[in-house]
Amino acid sequence: MPETESSLAERLDALFRTSRPGNRRWTNDEVAEAVKKANPELRVSGAYLSALRTGKRVRPSAELQVALAKFFGVSPAYFFDPDSASQVEAELAALDELSQAGVRGIALRAVGLPKDSLDTITAVLDQIRKQQGLPPVRDDG
Repeated sequence: MPETESSLAERLDALFRTSRPGNRRWTNDEVAEAVKKANPELRVSGAYLSALRTGKRVRPSAELQVALAKFFGVSPAYFFDPDSASQVEAELAALDELSQAGVRGIALRAVGLPKDSLDTITAVLDQIRKQQGLPPVRDDG
C-alpha cells in the first residue's frame, strides 16, 4: 500500500475522532452497541473496535465495515476505495474546522442539497453578511 493511503485503522480512528455527539467523542462500546442494535447478525464489541482502531486486528468483515460507515454517515467506499477515503477525510477535516468556527450545523444541513438550493443558501448568507457590515466572501471553489 502506498504511504499516502491511510490504513483501515487510521480511517476508522478518524471517524471516531471527528464524529462528536454532543461535543464529545464516541466510545468503542457505544459504537459497538449501536452497530449491533442496527445489525443483530453482526458480532462486534468495543474491544474489537479498539483492536481495529489500533491496527491489532486488520480484517473486519465487509458487513461490519458497511455497518460502521452507515453509523458514521459516510459512504461504505470510505473503507474500500483509497480515493473515496481521501475525499471523505478531507470533508471530515473541513467539518471539524467548521465545528471549531461554530458553523458545523449549517454545513451539515447543506450536505446533499442540490446546487440550486446551495446557491440560494449562499445568496442568503451573502445578504446577511452585507447587512452585518461584513466583507463579501471570495469563493474560489
